[in-house]
Amino acid sequence: MTPISLILRSLLACMLLCLATARAAVYDAELPAGLLHGPDLCAHAACADVLPQATRFSQRMGSPQYVQGFGKGPDGAERLQGYVFLSTDVVDIPAYSGKPVVTLIGMDTRGIITGVRVLKHSEPILLAGIPESALLDFIRQYVGRRGDARLEIGHGGDGSAGLDAISGATVTAIAENQVISRSAYEIGRQVGIFQQDARPPARFTAIDETLGWRKLVDEGSVMRLLVAAADVGADPANGPWLDLYFGYLNVPAVGKSLLGDDGYRRLMADLGPNDHALFVIGNGQTSFKGSGFVRGGIYDRIQVRQDAQTFTFRDTDYLNLYRLQPPDTPAYGESGIFIVRSANFNPAWPWTLQLLANQRGADGVKSFAHFDAQYWVPARYLEGGHPQVVQARPAWQAIWLERWPQIALFVALLAATAALYSQRDRLVRTSNRKHKPWISRPRTLLWLCSVAFFGFYLKAQPSVTQVMTWLHSLLHQWKWELFLSDPFIFLFWWFIIITVLLWGRGLFCGWLCPFGSLQQLMLKLGAAVGLKRWQRLLPKALHDKLRWVKYGVFFVLIGVSLFSMERAEHLAEIEPFKSTFLVGVWNRTWPFWLFVGGILGLSLFSERPYCKYLCPLGAGLALPGRFRLFGLKRKAECTSCHACAAGCGSHAIDAHGRIDQMECMLCLDCMVMYYDDHACPPLVKERKARAARGQALTRIGSDGYFVPLDSLRASLRERKEAP
Repeated sequence: MTPISLILRSLLACMLLCLATARAAVYDAELPAGLLHGPDLCAHAACADVLPQATRFSQRMGSPQYVQGFGKGPDGAERLQGYVFLSTDVVDIPAYSGKPVVTLIGMDTRGIITGVRVLKHSEPILLAGIPESALLDFIRQYVGRRGDARLEIGHGGDGSAGLDAISGATVTAIAENQVISRSAYEIGRQVGIFQQDARPPARFTAIDETLGWRKLVDEGSVMRLLVAAADVGADPANGPWLDLYFGYLNVPAVGKSLLGDDGYRRLMADLGPNDHALFVIGNGQTSFKGSGFVRGGIYDRIQVRQDAQTFTFRDTDYLNLYRLQPPDTPAYGESGIFIVRSANFNPAWPWTLQLLANQRGADGVKSFAHFDAQYWVPARYLEGGHPQVVQARPAWQAIWLERWPQIALFVALLAATAALYSQRDRLVRTSNRKHKPWISRPRTLLWLCSVAFFGFYLKAQPSVTQVMTWLHSLLHQWKWELFLSDPFIFLFWWFIIITVLLWGRGLFCGWLCPFGSLQQLMLKLGAAVGLKRWQRLLPKALHDKLRWVKYGVFFVLIGVSLFSMERAEHLAEIEPFKSTFLVGVWNRTWPFWLFVGGILGLSLFSERPYCKYLCPLGAGLALPGRFRLFGLKRKAECTSCHACAAGCGSHAIDAHGRIDQMECMLCLDCMVMYYDDHACPPLVKERKARAARGQALTRIGSDGYFVPLDSLRASLRERKEAP
């Protein structure tokens, strides 16, 4: 057994120690139903931890819900001390995992946040890589701050206060900042601590015209909410799961166009001053009214949301809708009118119709999801038009805007790499086996940029954990916001997808992968400090066996993720990326030091050992790379000539001269030889033969051979004969 293979075995043993030390306390914790929905929140949650001055807590109340905390005042009498609320009762903001961080928050009667506690999260980066203590340190920054303070991740400015982010998990920090800030503000506004600018009631214009269905849809008076069967795991052969149209009926022109003059007049006569009528019609595999509705209950499939407030409907809020007047109204299977009965609902501002559903993924696991469509009464029906509305910018947009200079440089480097490689034929023609500056120098510069800029600065290291996240998103619910929340990883993956299909995995793995680049630089360092004489590759026969290990790792991770994402995330610590770039080895325990140090130490003596034998990401990219559009060139003599194989650092050329594109790192050494008449045996033979015959050397064609003299002579004759 070779020393290198012994070191590889030691690395695997060290990896098992790493997996044993990676644990998380509240990752995907099982929360009781009473905590999430029951009337007594504090029977299931440690409310006193976030509001320590309280000794007694009320039942849930309000909309959104909160509980009151009571304790003794200075005079010994019991008095209201503050409020405790669960973030998911107030806002629905997903973090990087696509799921919300369930957070318990306490706030006193002055609006000061008294405590924050995370009850459950599903963030992979906080499971394996960044300790949960980093999240706890982050949320401690909110204690003592006002609930209506403008808190921003970073340095702040323009009246906002800055917060320290979670190193390596900025997206999680931004999402949690929105969760805490918006929850505290909405509860504080509801209980009267914070005041919101008064919103004048909607006043409708005197427009009186009868509109057809198409016109109502085109102007936005009627909106559509379509939920495909695949979105909830239903059979697509039976059509959409639900296809709804809805609109606001209090607007005279809209109500009369849909219900007729008499129908609109009767409806308005039945409504109170704070009542708002919405119509819904639909088709599909199920009912928008819900399957579990009983008299006196709540319609559990449809609700309205405006700002942080949610409006649900009881049986007394429902009216039958028998017919719509426009002749071009599409056919529908069911219909109804729902009444929002609240002075807090203002139709002059935008609102959202939410459809709630239990969806079943391809793995059979059920999960809860909601599908939304926003509605805003067209401006021409409101006196003064639409009011100015400042809507909270989604977290992913804030990240893109904040980091646009780095994004521009990142994209420029990706584009430059692709452009450089696309000119590979020209680059290799200007090189020879001993001197290839137009390949080695740009590639070394890219390795340095990848390690320093992509890896350590941007922390943009693609990972197999993202592949598993995509798979689960496809099985359950796809959310673009989840992937847009990290612009560098998002852009990097598009680059990877495109280049893998064009040229194979080698352009990313061999030129731009931060950890792969770090290994390559270690190899160069080893040569520079005098270790070159000991630098070796594993024997080809042993390499051909060990290279399959990474494919086994990849399929094990994917298979385990279908049953337990938590366990798969732990096993994904076989990737040293988090320890190297996201967290820092110095922040990990000693098994991680040994694992990363062992890989880099081995890289001083052998080219890219981790990439060749352990990397599950490389294995995952190699599979679609088999179907790349453009491969490297070969000659007929390559089947018996082993000149290129002898110098291939990836062991990607077999005994028959074939290039294994699944293993090739696109170093282009074989392409340099392809055109080098002093290194490629067929070209060397032809060059010497021509020299012996006194014949001129012609240029080398794209087929890798000297252009035949007869062809050159014929071309010269044609030029002379041309007028």
